Amino acid sequence: MTKTEPNTSVHESEAATDPLRTQLAGMHMSYVLQHYEDVATEAAAQHWSHVDYLAHLIEGEAQRREDRSIARRVALARFPVLKTLDQFEWNWPSKINRLQIQNLFRLNFIEERANVIFLGGVGLGKTHLSIALGHTACLRGHSVLFATAIDIINSLNAAYAHGGLKRELRRYVKPRVLIVDELGYLPVDKQGADALFQIISQRYEHGPTIISSNRAFKHWAEIFNHDSTLTSALLDRLLHHAETVVIEGKSYRMKDQDGTDPATL
Repeated sequence: MTKTEPNTSVHESEAATDPLRTQLAGMHMSYVLQHYEDVATEAAAQHWSHVDYLAHLIEGEAQRREDRSIARRVALARFPVLKTLDQFEWNWPSKINRLQIQNLFRLNFIEERANVIFLGGVGLGKTHLSIALGHTACLRGHSVLFATAIDIINSLNAAYAHGGLKRELRRYVKPRVLIVDELGYLPVDKQGADALFQIISQRYEHGPTIISSNRAFKHWAEIFNHDSTLTSALLDRLLHHAETVVIEGKSYRMKDQDGTDPATL
């Protein structure tokens, strides 16, 4: 009976791959680490060149990193829910400029540092469109932050009380795109109005701000503690480079109460 010799080629192969695995892990190339052996088998079966094999691995690694970057940007944006333009009920509002909104999703306003203001009554999709626009910006590589106007004011007031106002202001000034939702649903006191004015002023011609409001511009002084001077200065900066989207109609959230099917409108 002959003695079985150890398979030295297997041991040599394992010894060679151990440093490779360590190096790939150290370089955080998890896709390559997970797939390089399977892809090597496919490459041999398909007679790929070495360059094709390498290109396949690098493409997978790049896509994995992009997916993780998108997920990180979406998480940091703090959207309350995720919405897309495809989900929007175009037939519900009685007045809406569909082409204008679809053009906004080309995101040219970001490069132009122009603001976007959605105006209309409650339940017409202003927040939906703001989130969808912000989500699209995340997919295209831009940093985004979503917050209601009241949450912004409350966080700035708390920071002011603890001596951290400048740091908290940077939180809202730094993102490439800032979304301020529900401006005008509740009145703003003088300190809150001053804080919002600082944000708009510091973002002016540096980064676009998306705002949704249920108030026409002529009534914004009522939002800001009836301070017409501050309101005028804020609107001057906000509207200098801006696109205003006006939406009219009945609240979508009320459709089930009156039995109306939005698809028939």
